[in-house]
Amino acid sequence: GRPFYFATLTVDPTDFNRVYKPGFSLGISTDGGRSFSSFLTAGTSVHSDHHALWVNPRNPHELVLGTDGGVYISPDRGGHWRHVRSLPVSQFYEVSYDMAFPYNVYGGLQDNGTWMGPSRGTGGVQHRDWRNIGFGDGFHAFTDPRDPDIAYVEFQGGNLQRVRLSTGETKEIKPYARAGEPPLRFNWNTPIHLSPTQPGVMYYGGQFLFRSRDRGDSWERISPDLTTNDPAKQRQRESGGLTVDNTSAENHTTIYTISESPRDPQVIWVGTDDGNLQVTRDGGRTWTNVAANVTGVPRGTWVSHVEASRFAAGTAFVTFDGHATGDMKTYVYRTVDFGVTWAGLSGDGVEGYAHVVKQDLVNPDLLFLGTELGLFLSLDGGRQWARFTGKFPRVAVRDLAIHPREHDLIIATHGRGIYILDDLTPLRALTAELLEREIAVLPSRPAIMTIPAALQTFAGDDEFVGRNPDEAASIVYYLKRRHMFGDFRLEIFDASGRLMTSQPAGRRRGVNRVPWAMRLKAPRVPPATSLVAQPGSLVGPRVSEGSYRVRLVKGADTLETSVTLAPDPRSTHSAEDRAAQDRAVRRLYDLVQQLAYVVDATIDLRNRARSRSDSLPRGDALARRLSRYADQLETFRTGLVSTSEAGRMAGEEKLREKLVSLYGAVNGYEGRPTESHLEAADVLAAELEAAVARFSALTGAELSAVNAELERRKLPAFRLLTREEWERR
Repeated sequence: GRPFYFATLTVDPTDFNRVYKPGFSLGISTDGGRSFSSFLTAGTSVHSDHHALWVNPRNPHELVLGTDGGVYISPDRGGHWRHVRSLPVSQFYEVSYDMAFPYNVYGGLQDNGTWMGPSRGTGGVQHRDWRNIGFGDGFHAFTDPRDPDIAYVEFQGGNLQRVRLSTGETKEIKPYARAGEPPLRFNWNTPIHLSPTQPGVMYYGGQFLFRSRDRGDSWERISPDLTTNDPAKQRQRESGGLTVDNTSAENHTTIYTISESPRDPQVIWVGTDDGNLQVTRDGGRTWTNVAANVTGVPRGTWVSHVEASRFAAGTAFVTFDGHATGDMKTYVYRTVDFGVTWAGLSGDGVEGYAHVVKQDLVNPDLLFLGTELGLFLSLDGGRQWARFTGKFPRVAVRDLAIHPREHDLIIATHGRGIYILDDLTPLRALTAELLEREIAVLPSRPAIMTIPAALQTFAGDDEFVGRNPDEAASIVYYLKRRHMFGDFRLEIFDASGRLMTSQPAGRRRGVNRVPWAMRLKAPRVPPATSLVAQPGSLVGPRVSEGSYRVRLVKGADTLETSVTLAPDPRSTHSAEDRAAQDRAVRRLYDLVQQLAYVVDATIDLRNRARSRSDSLPRGDALARRLSRYADQLETFRTGLVSTSEAGRMAGEEKLREKLVSLYGAVNGYEGRPTESHLEAADVLAAELEAAVARFSALTGAELSAVNAELERRKLPAFRLLTREEWERR
């Protein structure tokens, strides 16, 4: 089957009579190829379409199999298989989003169905966070803007389904040819397009353009055949003696891309895989093929994407892809007059044949281009381009989407999964004039203070986990040159003008994005043998929501901007509840810090006393006095913190363990603390107050007596570590 597609034979390096033949399944011969049999059954759960196989020459029972579904490893010559889940190499064709928080991304995978997954997850985006919502080769998927529980999902050859996400209920809704009409031709990657101006209107493309106003339950044909309808490019009849292959991947002369103008729903653009570029200005009654107006593109070149501008009804962008005929040039064009004339945009700085062009939702001059060799952006409407290199590989970018609320750029790659470029707000502000400045601050979106959440999981290292966006506010600025010498820092002030933090600034040339964690520093916890299990104890309290002034200090230059912190939109807590939590956690934070100071100062004084005692002759009266004082300090310390060699397993809880655990519990929840929390805080505060009184005695009268002895011996007196000195450590 499919000899052009499967052409690999793998010989066991230890037995030349054992030959493996990857194909739809995995065939094997034990007689040197005289006969083959398939030994993979459906129960093995190995994805079909096998393309690569490696046999371990030192252990021929170990096989590594590459399929359309990923990589599998067998320890017993194919009896059992383990799917390798640590490789982020998924091949996405298309990508979209919904308006949930956090929003989900939707996309189709090469021979791996259609999936939805969250843009962030507790502990990162894990495999189990993804949900399969479609079959076959997945391509386009969109949620209904009127009903987010409905998704429209397409897989190869025009198979269109309406899926209810809450139940999994699926209904086929693709249009069929009516009596007297020619058979419909659908591309392997058939386009779905939801109207940006008419909620409920959906377009679908075969050789005709179809429109539905009732979620696909009925369709109207609103165009003639928009392709060349060239019979030579349609369904193959013969194959030169090899097996005929008509799986719908070979469908040609089909519509491949659709775009309705966000400015005028009567303006609709259609691009075909055989080079036609059609536009209607009357909702489909009449059509004009403007492909011949695009100069410099060979006739018949695949129209890979057309994008109607949201800023002007007559403006559109288009990309062409000629790689199937050996043409690797980058073709990107723009029209401002409904296709009468076109300007080429693929100048210096771009490489790879083009898959998709996307105009920003806010800044009309900000363009994004996905090619076979990466992601490129332009700040001047396409006159100049630059490769985007921020931790992004040189990989095929097949589709782009811009989230209208988060302002994220969502990137579908063919080979490295989905990437999200967080917050386009700073890029929207870049202008030619700004780029000539030595330094300039840039705006950023409000930072969402996400609900604290933690997950106990020990998954090992055999699964790739997508990284969450930073839980931080971003301070963004531009440097014309790298900062090399001198002071360069960020200072953040609250509404009262109090300095919240001062931290180093990024020094790299270009756009710098510096995160501010929106929290105080983690509390300094007294050292002890036990751990504290509350995740909230490991981080500082959150600052309050609102606006904060930011000062960027670069040598003698100072620039100012601001950042806004907003509560999680999912939060059910009132501002009063959050304020109550803030008061409680700040109190506990201060108590933990005070205890840490007392313990650290005690340890410092104890060590000095022991060291001085050890330096004196054995049996010396002062040495004995210092040793007794050190023992008093140690007894005091061990009354405050766990010292059992068994650590946490001993169940030993002193003031330190109780206080830090309570702090973590209150800090891990953004709403009003329980009455028990508040009562426990009062109890522990009283215990700490008693401990501070004892500490004052040990470092007051007791220390004065010790120092008097030292002074009589003409030895340096001991000085108590002050709170200010401790905080500077």
